[in-house]
Amino acid sequence: MTQKRQAARPAALRQSGSISANAARGGRLTGGPAEIMQRINASIDLDKRLYAQDIAGSLAHCAMLVVQRIIAPKDGEAIARGLEKIQAEIENGSFPFRTEHEDIHLNIEARLAELIGDAAGRLHTARSRNDQVATDFRLWVRDAIDKLDREIAALQAALIEQAEKHAATIMPGLTHLQNAQPVTFGHHLLAYVEMLGRDRGRLQDTRKRLNESPLGAGALAGTSFPIDRDKTAKDLGFDRPSANSLDAVSDRDFALEFLAACAICGTHLSRFAEEIVLWLSEPYRFISLSDAFTTGSSMMPQKRNPDAAELVRAKAGRFLGSLMALFAVMKGLPLAYSKDMQEDKAPVFEAADTLELCLAVTTGMVRDLAADKEAMKRAAARGYSTATDLADWLTRKLDLPFREAHRITGALVKRAEELDVSLAELPLKEMQKLDPRISEGVREVLTVEKSAASRTSFGGTAPANVARAAAAARARFLEGKKR
Repeated sequence: MTQKRQAARPAALRQSGSISANAARGGRLTGGPAEIMQRINASIDLDKRLYAQDIAGSLAHCAMLVVQRIIAPKDGEAIARGLEKIQAEIENGSFPFRTEHEDIHLNIEARLAELIGDAAGRLHTARSRNDQVATDFRLWVRDAIDKLDREIAALQAALIEQAEKHAATIMPGLTHLQNAQPVTFGHHLLAYVEMLGRDRGRLQDTRKRLNESPLGAGALAGTSFPIDRDKTAKDLGFDRPSANSLDAVSDRDFALEFLAACAICGTHLSRFAEEIVLWLSEPYRFISLSDAFTTGSSMMPQKRNPDAAELVRAKAGRFLGSLMALFAVMKGLPLAYSKDMQEDKAPVFEAADTLELCLAVTTGMVRDLAADKEAMKRAAARGYSTATDLADWLTRKLDLPFREAHRITGALVKRAEELDVSLAELPLKEMQKLDPRISEGVREVLTVEKSAASRTSFGGTAPANVARAAAAARARFLEGKKR
């Protein structure tokens, strides 16, 4: 740095050449931090991801200071130009991030001082790093929610497309992993569309609650300057400024809610991944995936392993870990800000990155999978899965109480097992031993196709229902239309 440029810097910056050693530590602390203190205190390697939000917040704050005549227009213009140059430097990779400046806020402030001199020091008027980071973090989480919403919608679209294709594809519906009743593959996939819809709703609820601006809360008590918090809130897309300055700088509920929503969504993805693993396994072979989403074995040449699904399944634990980590940070903190809260960003960043990856991989697998309709149908017919249809027939046709029909059906299933035949193959005379009124008409309900087609109640698995449900899901989740 030239002598002339050095002289132009604020005295507090000239003393050590480091804004973090003076402006951040203040005149009360005249000595520098120990090297190990710098290492534990610095967060720049992590929070540099907040650069765009930090610059946006600073630009809004600067504009408000000018309008309120707290700083001169010429200083405001210099600050805005400097911040825009810094953003360009960060995005083109030329910005010199320095650990001695601790975090993204001081790195940007130090660089701004290098670019525009004394005017840079006016930007922090009526602002603390406490309300600054709270604002930046809310903006980042809001952006992450919007991005994840698009990714979840893409997965819903892929599931709906497959559901439409397989509205009439029969597969076994399971409870306790035992054959229960025939359903359709399309109906099964639409269940995950509903789960993902709730995930999007949780994220949107989180977004709605977080959309209050902490900017202007200061360190904890507000400021004596005549600031306009409504203006900065509006300029940054917030619904309103936060109502209490203590709460504004110390609240991380939005981060906890975000992590909880990620954990639930990750659990849904894990459940679906487990189904893919099962469906690809030898006892099932319901679906196949291409080489794009499977791997081979280093020893066994015949293997095709569902590694993509297994990794999505495994990563659910990371979301839970991130949520518990932030709960542990926040549980013992009194008002207002404590340095512990610097640890809030690592779990949130990791959860957002991991969920985005898992969503993209799952969407890829859904688009890639091919269903084996015959294998699904054969499996659906096993395990006397039409027994409930037989009980319903007895109730309707013979006017039996359902519990009596249930008892007779159980006895018929036992007799079919003894004869090693299906219910549809059980001789009529065997059925009539339990109730002579049973006729050949009962066989009409004992095929898996007829079973699935009969489930016409709202939300049921009948193919016609599934086709309508897929269209309704497309309108509701992808086109924004009410049901």
